[in-house]
Amino acid sequence: MRTLRTLCLILLCLCGTQLLWAADTLRVLAWPGYADPDLVAAFEQKSGARVTVTLVDTDDAMWDMLKGNDGRDFDVVAINTAELQRLIDKQMVQPITAAEVPNIRQLHARFQQANGTLRNGKRYAVPYTYSSMGLIYNKRLVPEAPSSMTALWERKQRGKIALYEGSSHNFSITALVMGVPDPFKLDAEQFREAVGRLVALRSNRPFFYSSPEQAVALFKEHEIAYMFGNYGSQQVSLLQKAGFDVGYVIPKEGALAWLDCWAVLRHAGNPALAHAWINYMLTPEVSQALWKRQNLPNTLEAPTNLRPQDKLFWLQPVEDTTLRNQYWSRILSGARRGMY
Repeated sequence: MRTLRTLCLILLCLCGTQLLWAADTLRVLAWPGYADPDLVAAFEQKSGARVTVTLVDTDDAMWDMLKGNDGRDFDVVAINTAELQRLIDKQMVQPITAAEVPNIRQLHARFQQANGTLRNGKRYAVPYTYSSMGLIYNKRLVPEAPSSMTALWERKQRGKIALYEGSSHNFSITALVMGVPDPFKLDAEQFREAVGRLVALRSNRPFFYSSPEQAVALFKEHEIAYMFGNYGSQQVSLLQKAGFDVGYVIPKEGALAWLDCWAVLRHAGNPALAHAWINYMLTPEVSQALWKRQNLPNTLEAPTNLRPQDKLFWLQPVEDTTLRNQYWSRILSGARRGMY
């Protein structure tokens, strides 16, 4: 009888939790492919809650979504470690403990104490997926694999290159080409040089994309020789599935790399539900769906797509996001007056 009463009490608690969640809507802000409808439906069935998903395709768009109402429009967000620092600085996210997200213990050792997710001994996000941001090349147009990111500046490829539309990454890859030790922290002189080089890159008549799908569309519509691979292996996989014979390299200068994490926003309506979502994201079936569908590695298993000689620069906050964005907007528009 004691065992039966205990079981009944557990069932009542579980039902009570589900009823509590059922009254809530979990508001998720994420990248395409991170919260597919079937995965969302499975979580809704499990929790009894409703989930709404808002997708963004650039860091700038994500920040615009979050800053407008101090993050109150969302409960949980998928964000890279660089942008996470801005949220921590502005106290827009809340700490996470292993007790709240038990599947943290399932993370591979490389990601248990991942750089950029911790501050002052507190964990503010849980690593979910990652990728390098190397150089994609069209084997039909480029017979030999390029060794340097400077291939994007080659005049013979004018009108045959494609760049990611976001502002900060284009400054950072230019800094790598310049040989700057920390591509995320440019001093005034380095910044001026980077602007000049980006103007030259803009004059090479690149096409721009802001999602993996748009990158595929560019290959279909134009003769693309080189493409900056902002989405890394995910982007390569989509291009190959579309029938393009493409290669992918980490340039000799190294490559930017992003680590996307799940974080709970400070004003989350139901923090317990937000933590349950993150715990669900760290289950093997959900994490492995990243690889099967998006060709993105998960953080539960050891990395298999990196060579020892590959240099990666994990995304960090840049010296001045607003300034990079302002100058990049001018460069995109072609306005040069006052740029220096």
